[in-house]
Amino acid sequence: MNEDKQKQLEDSILSANIPQMVLVAISYALDLRSSDIHIEPEQHYVRIRYRVDGVLRKIVEYPTNLHPAVVSRIKIMSNLKIDEQRLPQDGRADVTTKEGRQMDLRVSTLPTVNGEKIVMRIQDKSRKIPDLMELGITGMSLKNLELALKSPNGIIINTGPTGSGKTTTLYSCLTKLNTVEVNILTIEDPVEIQLDGLNQSQVHHDIDYDFASGMRTALRQDPNIIMVGEIRDKETANTAIEASLTGHLVFSTLHTNSAIESITRLINMGIEPYLLNSTIELIIAQRLVRRVCEKCKKPATTSPELLELVKKAMSRLKAEGEIDPALLTGMQFYEAVGCAECNNVGYVGRVGLYEVFRMNNELRRLIGSSANMLDIEEAALKNGMVTLEQAGIVKALQGMTTLDEVYRVARKSD
Repeated sequence: MNEDKQKQLEDSILSANIPQMVLVAISYALDLRSSDIHIEPEQHYVRIRYRVDGVLRKIVEYPTNLHPAVVSRIKIMSNLKIDEQRLPQDGRADVTTKEGRQMDLRVSTLPTVNGEKIVMRIQDKSRKIPDLMELGITGMSLKNLELALKSPNGIIINTGPTGSGKTTTLYSCLTKLNTVEVNILTIEDPVEIQLDGLNQSQVHHDIDYDFASGMRTALRQDPNIIMVGEIRDKETANTAIEASLTGHLVFSTLHTNSAIESITRLINMGIEPYLLNSTIELIIAQRLVRRVCEKCKKPATTSPELLELVKKAMSRLKAEGEIDPALLTGMQFYEAVGCAECNNVGYVGRVGLYEVFRMNNELRRLIGSSANMLDIEEAALKNGMVTLEQAGIVKALQGMTTLDEVYRVARKSD
């Protein structure tokens, strides 16, 4: 199947059939579960790469003389100015493939020394939002998240780097809460997936409709639950706190490395610790790791230094029932090999690692007395928090991923 698409793509390049080439490139990207398509002009050729499971993979090259026509085709699809080649442009397009799959493309162009580079972010409209367990949230983390979702008010923050699945996790939470009795409003940049039952609004910075003003408007729309795409400044943070204090459940995202660092970040923005204590319900930090291919994975030999590191991290795990004790005794990890099933990569799909920080009275006291982050982390671990590193080791021991993947995204504990 994939070989057919690769051949179709190569044939359309040879016959210089640009509309077919663009459509096949998008359709092939969907088949490989890509999140982004990169079309990059080099000095002597143009290459197409797909980001599959978070890693870029080269697909094909084509001659530079075809590039202007390819750029024009994509610009026409996404309503961009064809004659503007000196400035970056952003647009979007709705595409239906020959197989009838619908998707939303977010298109970004960038002038480079060799011509315009294009990146297309794919949103597959036929993809359903996974539930929390399918995403990889289990044990104590899942229990704490489900308890927080039952709160009538408060702030739930999701943190992590770009492309770590924050939006999907928030949509999964909102889907769980989406009933006819509640009014859910979202302020996003951009609206990534349209869901029935939600009132989704997209910000427009060029006309000063940003997250802060969107939040203020949302409060006048009689909401029960508000999701604001990102807390970027003090004004948005203050509006989120005000919304929470007036009886709303607020969801948002931040860019920090861990759940506890989010508290420092908000205090650095100028938010008083007593306000955080009375509003923050839960903070989730997350990363995505690639799932090791079930068909070709094999037991790995782990170095004594790495085993020592793993044992040290797991000795701090206080959450009961998080992992089968037999797995901890065996300490058997796996490695990716590569076979036809996984395109010789060794990995298929991804799974989330989650660090869930649930607020309690002891943590409130520590934050209120401006305790350092290490004390807060120690208290959170005692309260049953599982760190990203521990969550990754659990998934690696269960044979879902490899230790290489875990330490690619999670920091080693000191």
